[in-house]
Amino acid sequence: MPQPSLAGWLTLRRKAIVLLALTVVAYLSALNRDQSLPWAIGALLGATLLTGFLWPRWLVRRLSVTRRGPSRAEEGETIRFRVEVSNPGWLPRFMVELVDRLPFVGLADPEQGGGEKVLGVLAYLPGRRTSAFDVPVLCEKRGHYRLGPVSLASSFPLGLAEARLRRNDGVQALTIYPDVFSILGLPLHGAPSQIHRGGYLLPEGAGAAEFSGLREYRRGDNPRHIHWPTTARLNELMVREYEPLASACLSIVLDQAAESNVGLGKESTFEYAVRVAASIARYGCTQSIRTRLAGAGGQTWLQGQPGTGDAHYQGILDQLAVVDCDGVTPYARLLDQVAQTTIRGETVVIFLAEQTARTRETLHALTLLRAKQANLFAVIFDRDSFTAAGPAGDNAQLTAALIELGACYVPVRRGDDLVQLFNR
Repeated sequence: MPQPSLAGWLTLRRKAIVLLALTVVAYLSALNRDQSLPWAIGALLGATLLTGFLWPRWLVRRLSVTRRGPSRAEEGETIRFRVEVSNPGWLPRFMVELVDRLPFVGLADPEQGGGEKVLGVLAYLPGRRTSAFDVPVLCEKRGHYRLGPVSLASSFPLGLAEARLRRNDGVQALTIYPDVFSILGLPLHGAPSQIHRGGYLLPEGAGAAEFSGLREYRRGDNPRHIHWPTTARLNELMVREYEPLASACLSIVLDQAAESNVGLGKESTFEYAVRVAASIARYGCTQSIRTRLAGAGGQTWLQGQPGTGDAHYQGILDQLAVVDCDGVTPYARLLDQVAQTTIRGETVVIFLAEQTARTRETLHALTLLRAKQANLFAVIFDRDSFTAAGPAGDNAQLTAALIELGACYVPVRRGDDLVQLFNR
């Protein structure tokens, strides 16, 4: 149940102590004097004290409140909750405050504690009536949250004490997904969808597709797939047909090690990586590219079979909504595990934000991936830009090593426009 702030609690207590002291003084004065006025003043102060403590409790008593809203949202999206307060009694209620427990509020700013939000204040609610209103709330950070319960609070009319009543009717779950941006194209060699469309002359990743036979030429086929000896013999254009391998061709490998994360709140390397991973996953699933997710965290491990389509992408989003950088497994060890199931021609998306001391081990793991003829697409984070000082970092040695491995890479600094970076 939400609690009043320390400053507000001290103010209420100070008022109550002062009024109680005045009441005691008034009655002591009345005992020493044979007059009715001190007794009247003491009675008035006593009645005021009782009213200040009892009336707020009566105001929130028997009131019911419900809060309805969406169960899914996207990071950065503003959603609306519908709040309804009912007064089943005959007498009206005044100045009732509605306080809700919304854990995702304030999480974008690590210096503020999130959780409580005042939904509104009912200045007047007649008897036997229901009041409803909408409350806009910004979804600040991805995650799976338990909302509520909603509390009713009042310190009307004197502000001597605050009465709070918690209602369990407003308990619900809300999943906030990462903010996904559009990607128009990625250098994914040997993607089955591109092979079928004739977009590749031949699969660049050896073994990404296998020759399965000949067929008649169709509009849109690549002319370089024409088999000229058969065409000359049959006097009809014939083309080679390729069958893509059944295994995954796109692996997204997140680094969930706590020591690799730099920055605070949404402005951290891990939160940027989750955004990029979700966006690449959407690109792969919508392009009929078999996609899978991998990661080694402390509480949540990212594991799953490769797949395509909306349902598979939704499953990946569900994992990325709750994933955290709480792991202790070095990124190099995770990449070694991924290499055991990697096929030739597969593209492995990697996220490099770890400390320089671990770079050598990670590059060795990437060399093993290349030895299995996997393609590498690297997202390199400038760690220094995510610190408080934020100077420009130097990743020249790392990028040179990736170029030598034949990897494509995208450098990312704090504050960069990810849409522009991945759509150049």
